[in-house]
Amino acid sequence: MSATATMFSKSFFHGTKADLAPGDMIVPGHQSNFIEGKPLSWVYFAGTLDAAIWGAELAAGSERERIYVVEATGAVEDDPNLTDKRFPGNPTLSYRSPEPLRVIAEVTKWHGHPTERLQEMRDGLARLRAQGTDIID
Repeated sequence: MSATATMFSKSFFHGTKADLAPGDMIVPGHQSNFIEGKPLSWVYFAGTLDAAIWGAELAAGSERERIYVVEATGAVEDDPNLTDKRFPGNPTLSYRSPEPLRVIAEVTKWHGHPTERLQEMRDGLARLRAQGTDIID
């Protein structure tokens, strides 16, 4: 896809702590940023910057939080972990794909969530883990 075509395409975002460059591919087969377990068969991304900010803030590791503009290279579907369980109708514009995402650019100017809100989210994830319901399809 040419740069001009990309400018007018739907923008997708991926939040992470991985240090990537334009042209790099985000591929399935890595651990989840949110739970321990087997490698994922999907890559997850969002159509909103806010959802990607959550991904970056909650990602495992001590590296710098990063958000990338990404381009899907294959099939895209709603993320059933959110849309079927927590947010019917997909208002968070959360998606997944079994195919790689291509990094287009890094979003360098964004603001994270307030410390209290971030802690609430971490506490909620810890509760799911303790209940054994932190499963990612």
